[in-house]
Amino acid sequence: MTAHTPPTEPFRDPQLPFARRVDDVLGRLTLDEKISFLHQFVPAVERLAIAAFRTGQEALHGVAWMGPATVFPQAVGLGATWNPDLVRRVGEAVSKEIRAMRSRDDRVGLNVWAPTVNLLRHPLWGRNEEGYSEDPKLTSAIATAYTRGLRGDHPVYWRTAPVLKHWLAHNNETDRSTTSSSVRPRVLHEYDLRAFRETVEAGAVAGVMPAYNLVNGRPNHVSPHLREHLRAWTEEELLVCSDAGAPSNLVDCEHYFGTHEEATAAALRAGVDSFTDHGTDSTRITGRLRGALDRGLLKEEDLDTAVRRQLSVRFRLGEFDPEYDPHGATGEFDTPAHRALAQEAAEQAVVLLKNDGVLPLAPDTRVAVVGLLADECKLDWYSGTLIHRSTPLEGLYERFGTERVEFAEGVDRVRLKTSGGDFLHVPAAGDAGGRVRGAEGALDPALLAGRTDLPPVTTDVAGTELALVDWGEGVLTLRAPDGRYLSVADDGRVRASVDQPGGWVVQETFRLEPHGDGHLLKHLGTGRHVCVSADGVKVADEDPEVFELVVAERGEQAVARAAAAADVVVVVAGNDPHINGRETEDRTTLRLPEHQERLLRAARAANPATVLTLVCAYPYAFDPAGLPAVLWTAHGGQAAGTALARVLAGDVSPAGRLPQTWYADDADLPGLLDYDVIGSRQTYLYFEGTPLFPFGHGLSYASFSYGDLTARAEEDTLHVSFSVTNTGDVTADEVAQLYTRAVDPSVPRPRRELLAHRRVTLAPGATAGLSFEVPLRAFAFWDVAQDRWRVEPGGYELLAGASCEDVRLRTTVTLDGEPAVARPVVAGGLTSARFDEQSGIEIVDRTKEWGDAVTPADGNRGELLYRRCDFGHGVTGVTVEVAGEGSVELSLDGGPALAVLSPAAPTSGPYDYTSISAPVVASGVHDVRLRLRGPLRLAHVGFSG
Repeated sequence: MTAHTPPTEPFRDPQLPFARRVDDVLGRLTLDEKISFLHQFVPAVERLAIAAFRTGQEALHGVAWMGPATVFPQAVGLGATWNPDLVRRVGEAVSKEIRAMRSRDDRVGLNVWAPTVNLLRHPLWGRNEEGYSEDPKLTSAIATAYTRGLRGDHPVYWRTAPVLKHWLAHNNETDRSTTSSSVRPRVLHEYDLRAFRETVEAGAVAGVMPAYNLVNGRPNHVSPHLREHLRAWTEEELLVCSDAGAPSNLVDCEHYFGTHEEATAAALRAGVDSFTDHGTDSTRITGRLRGALDRGLLKEEDLDTAVRRQLSVRFRLGEFDPEYDPHGATGEFDTPAHRALAQEAAEQAVVLLKNDGVLPLAPDTRVAVVGLLADECKLDWYSGTLIHRSTPLEGLYERFGTERVEFAEGVDRVRLKTSGGDFLHVPAAGDAGGRVRGAEGALDPALLAGRTDLPPVTTDVAGTELALVDWGEGVLTLRAPDGRYLSVADDGRVRASVDQPGGWVVQETFRLEPHGDGHLLKHLGTGRHVCVSADGVKVADEDPEVFELVVAERGEQAVARAAAAADVVVVVAGNDPHINGRETEDRTTLRLPEHQERLLRAARAANPATVLTLVCAYPYAFDPAGLPAVLWTAHGGQAAGTALARVLAGDVSPAGRLPQTWYADDADLPGLLDYDVIGSRQTYLYFEGTPLFPFGHGLSYASFSYGDLTARAEEDTLHVSFSVTNTGDVTADEVAQLYTRAVDPSVPRPRRELLAHRRVTLAPGATAGLSFEVPLRAFAFWDVAQDRWRVEPGGYELLAGASCEDVRLRTTVTLDGEPAVARPVVAGGLTSARFDEQSGIEIVDRTKEWGDAVTPADGNRGELLYRRCDFGHGVTGVTVEVAGEGSVELSLDGGPALAVLSPAAPTSGPYDYTSISAPVVASGVHDVRLRLRGPLRLAHVGFSG
């Protein structure tokens, strides 16, 4: 055996610990080289033979933005499987394809920006498709599984390095870079931090990405939570990568800092290690870092800390040990196993919401499949390019035969007549010498928005009949008979040049605006109107064309015709992931678009045996009365249509479960920017109304019984077991769910809270015994009086069943816990944001670097309540630390005001605090109530004896 000969450079020695090797690299880098490491695109250090590196490879449900790859169901669909083992296997497949693609293209990165663990608190969030669940426990279980798959199971070298998105309390797109999420301590710890924490603690996470928004008045990119919480959860060196453009936002739109040098320095000191800004141009970030160093805002040690974290990830990825990297030769790409896994995932993601016996469909059923999504396989912003595809129509053709399936898309067929009497005409793509259809009839993938080589739209006497697809809220797309959508390129010309709406700015959407006896056609991507002139059809700022809309057929007519001739109608409704709800755009309503409602009504009127199938990234609100069956699936990737057809036919019994509450009406929703899930009773945890469908809901073609629930506490663990039996006549999966409820809590606690779940496959008559080990800390809440977790003594009900509302078994356990103690306000006073209850209050930043303060949300008035404050043997005075102008009124136990404290004059700024004192006499334990008046920031209340 040959003895190991250490290389000249210790960082090249695989026998040394990573930490020592990282230190060696750091010691060799110059200051300029260290600075260069802090931009997303890190240049090579040729003198050390260190390769270039970049952070960031999108891989939310498959490899994205890098061309063809296996496309799995959207993240919310993976969440609907409630199956961590399946999701882990999806993560493995995605990471193997990343490695295989990187071997051909070094632009493919190994630092993977996935998964998204933001909780689906509000169903109108535009990025609902990217998250897993509204529940932190389920989210962390699915996210942990995906990161483990992405990481790989080698003890030393990682296949890819997952980065969790988006830290923290990010659940709105509206003004996302300037809005602040007001998050009280209990919500912070019990809800928003929890999904991140449990995933990080599982050990397969390389880092996080801060979100665009602010939390409690402070941008996430300078959040002290990165240091105080995130990095306290693990001994690994976590890499924090900024979101794109967010470093510049600190100055440009948030105006939080006066200069980019201050902002960049503050972000680096807070814990941001890699700056994603200005694309591939690193000069602005590196220039800001040099400026911050020159001004004394940063030290070289600050740079070392960030570079060390990045290098730690690169060493774990095997970059410096290519001969030992077990993943370097991975070549698994678009394999039969990956294709089968994509179908399995799509099948497991289907949720049966209602079934009055019409499903599964008999083999000889004549099916009409109708609706805007019936022959679509939609991609979203984070999808890869499809290698394979299946639509619901194609899946039903395959399963039932083309002779037994009738199709009607349900779009209006129209011509657009100009004021001169001609019609819009779409030339064939072949007129430009280009290929339109591939070998299998699919549109050429080279048909992309922005192409200028295809012939523009013209006018002639006959015109072209267009499919007018109405997506709701006046947003429509126009499609030529061969499937090409009308789009607008940079030259302003209107062309049929793309096979799907898409892009960061969607250039395929229009709006018809009534004008006189006709309509103006507004292009939403540019905000300009379509005009017809001597040099063709284009968008411009002047001389808009007034079109007459000539309707050849309404979509409802075609739907009614197909429905009347069928045994069962399958209405496929839902959303286009790029329209009316997506990154940068929240939805405005839960309702289905009116056009799709009309199609559903037309189908039901023609044939009562109508099955509504929702293919969408969001919950919708609709009336299920009179519908014999309803299903939901997220956009399911390349195998979506095949999977749906197999579920409809009964080849697979559906077992997906809702990962979030489906509310019955918009009136059930809180404000989009109300992040206080406890105070405003949000999500299944606290919602007290009647949902359309509850969290965890999903039906099966089998039936299941539950029995033998037992619970036994032992040291720090509660051992829970129960049995599940398939009482039906088909093999099927059941998702058994275990919840808890505090019987008599002293503070508001969840109505139900998920403790554990298990997805099991059971043959008819088979029984599975399920056991769960639940740590007693799972019953804890964040005690604001003690500023820590506490298990309250008393009874806790255990609820086992098929959803949060479908409870089959229950028992109660009594936990010793830890008794409450009154707040020791004499010693520590009251930290303003650690309130028990509030009304009209917003939490803001105490300083730019640390801490919270409170202020009236409307700048006028608000109220705070602190329960059971212990004044001991007595106090004689109160002091408030405030900034701004206004007053603080103090009372005890709902009594009269004991003191009103107000600065003599407004302070000079929001962080310029002053202390104001007044006499107050109190002893013993009391509830303290504070009323704030005016635009005043309250940081702290102290009491003196």
